Amino acid sequence: MANLSPRAERAVALAVEAGRSLGLHASRPCVLHDAFSVLVHLAPDPVVVRVPALAVGSPAQLVEKQRRELAVAGWLADIGAPVVGPSPLVPREPIEADGTSLTFWEFVTETDPLRDLPQDSPEALADRFAEQAGWTAELHAALADYPGDLPVLTPLVPAIGPALAELRRDPQTLTPADLDRADREYAALETLVADFAARYPQARLQPLHGDSPAYNLLRTADGHRFSDFEDVTRGPVEWDLTFTGPHGIDAYERTSGTRIDRDLLDLMEGARLLQALSALTIVPQVPELGPMLTPMIDQWRARNPLGY
Repeated sequence: MANLSPRAERAVALAVEAGRSLGLHASRPCVLHDAFSVLVHLAPDPVVVRVPALAVGSPAQLVEKQRRELAVAGWLADIGAPVVGPSPLVPREPIEADGTSLTFWEFVTETDPLRDLPQDSPEALADRFAEQAGWTAELHAALADYPGDLPVLTPLVPAIGPALAELRRDPQTLTPADLDRADREYAALETLVADFAARYPQARLQPLHGDSPAYNLLRTADGHRFSDFEDVTRGPVEWDLTFTGPHGIDAYERTSGTRIDRDLLDLMEGARLLQALSALTIVPQVPELGPMLTPMIDQWRARNPLGY
């Protein structure tokens, strides 16, 4: 494994040590992904270890979040839902390692990845996401029966608050007016999350994937699998459908037989952009993220401020 980033090198070492302590061979580790987390395939074992690459919150908060993810993804796998589930070869719990904690997942082989679609064909991309939005409706139907407790919209509240406080200390590309607006929007989100039913009495809160499931999906020889339930939460389905696009929303409505609240979807998309702005705190650690966030922050500035 040549040309690994320092965080990937550390992740491989942690994953191999933890895997061997659990009885895995882990003789040919391979990095599958290196960004917010590092995914390490512990070949020849069919196990992928997710190693957090960025320190967000305390170790105890990370473990709590990982336990929610393992519980929900594991429950879905147990009922036969199309997900990448926790590895059955190790305990279904976070494994502590050198000040962080790791989670262990099934290894699946992706076929027909998004990157292989013609990138100059908007129609092909729209058709792909429309199909995957229809599958999201099926995922939501399964998640609706999840018996465990989940907090409401945790990717927004409290997650964004500490990031905005950090941006006050190091605003990067943000102006004072940007920071003031972001603080006001976050305060409005806190009010909304505290009593969602008062603002949207018609909305039904349910367990959600939490991070755009139509984008976090692998196609395999045996069918599609939803992955990366790190932000699993409870909320309106509109949160999972942000920036799916009109064709995707139509496909979701056809499959689910329910109508999406366009006003609530627009509000959730504004909240998603505020979440993107808060991710500026990560740019010093992951510089390649900066160019990806710039158009989203421009889009946030062009919108009317969030208010409820």
